[in-house]
Amino acid sequence: EPALIVGAGPIGLACAIAARRRGIDPLVIDAGAIAESIVRYPVGMVFFTSPDRLEIGGHPLVCAGAKATREEALMYYRGIARAEGLRVQPYTRLVRAKRVKGGIRCELERTLGERRPAVVECQRLVLATGYFEHPNLLGVPGEDLPHVSHYSDEPHRLARLDVVIVGAKNSAIEMALTAFRAGARVTVVHRGPSLKPTVKYWLRPDFENRVKAGEIAVRWHTTVTEITACDVAVRGPDGNVRLAADRVFLLTGFRPDFELLRSIGVELEEDTMRPVHDPETLETNVPGVYIAGSLTAGRFISEVFIENGRYDGEKIFGDTESRSRAQAQAARIERPVGE
Repeated sequence: EPALIVGAGPIGLACAIAARRRGIDPLVIDAGAIAESIVRYPVGMVFFTSPDRLEIGGHPLVCAGAKATREEALMYYRGIARAEGLRVQPYTRLVRAKRVKGGIRCELERTLGERRPAVVECQRLVLATGYFEHPNLLGVPGEDLPHVSHYSDEPHRLARLDVVIVGAKNSAIEMALTAFRAGARVTVVHRGPSLKPTVKYWLRPDFENRVKAGEIAVRWHTTVTEITACDVAVRGPDGNVRLAADRVFLLTGFRPDFELLRSIGVELEEDTMRPVHDPETLETNVPGVYIAGSLTAGRFISEVFIENGRYDGEKIFGDTESRSRAQAQAARIERPVGE
């Protein structure tokens, strides 16, 4: 039974393992690298959750400290793909898919170099694409300039530069601290009054102390109105101000690829944007098309994360008993504050 899994993150790999252990050898593709979402985390980032809750396929995640780092997680997940003999094809994107007689016809394109699109047919199409490919745009002039990014960067590149970071969640605060320590002049801009409550407990006091010491500047209740080649125009309590900026990081969150889902024929609930699906099997309204991970939550992507999404493969490829067991395991896990 041919199967195609779109997304080689932790949940996509877990789905592939569930399939392999039932005699199905799926092809796993990803528009980026293996675990591309974790690749885009800040360098040196430490996970909030304990290592055992990031594990898939029963393989232990061994790390030097109490919590896994970004680099340890990347080593772990690419090691899983190797140990399980998974057919992973990175830098390959699903362009379109449609039901045909006898299955689902999928058109794939390589994202590295120019190659002809490939066509594969499968009986099951599992979408585990997450949301990191689709940042929430501000919709302001200059957002597409080359020095503007919606993802973190190696902090060493930012030494001696004026850096503006928009956002107040973990990624923004982590980026601000590492950029400051690398020698950047950092300003954080946020439309709200304070840090998000989910900021990791070890980052919050560090950041607040840097602000108190005048080492990192912060502008609360402030929005971006324009980005130019040399500065960022903002509007806040001090009126309209221009902030010097050699690099700009718009770390304002992400959303699932709703357009891809619609193009395949998957129906979305109007208010929540949740794809219509069977919660027990994760099959959508399109026969043979399944969703896994944060896609199941629509707009509410924070409801699903590695810790509970890693059981989705059992729901898709398992029998009634393994599905109910997976449902129970996932339900027991609450998202830790700070993740």
